[in-house]
Amino acid sequence: MALHKRSVTIAGHRTSLSLEPEFWAALRDQAKARGWSLARLIGEIDRGRAGRNLSSAVRVFLLAEAARSQAR
Repeated sequence: MALHKRSVTIAGHRTSLSLEPEFWAALRDQAKARGWSLARLIGEIDRGRAGRNLSSAVRVFLLAEAARSQAR
C-alpha cells in the first residue's frame, strides 16, 4: 500500500507526515475518540517522540493504543 503524505501544522510550524492509509484512519479515530483535532493529536505525539522520526512515532503510538485496547 502506498504512503500518503500530508502536511500538518504542529507547534506553529508546518511539517509533512507520510503514513499508510490504515494508519491515517487509525489516527483520525484516536483523535475523534479524544475530541481532538488531528493536528492536536499529532502535536502530542510529536512532543513525546524522544528523537524518533515523527512517522515512526505515530505508528508506535497507534500500536501502543491498539495493545491497550486489547488488554481491556
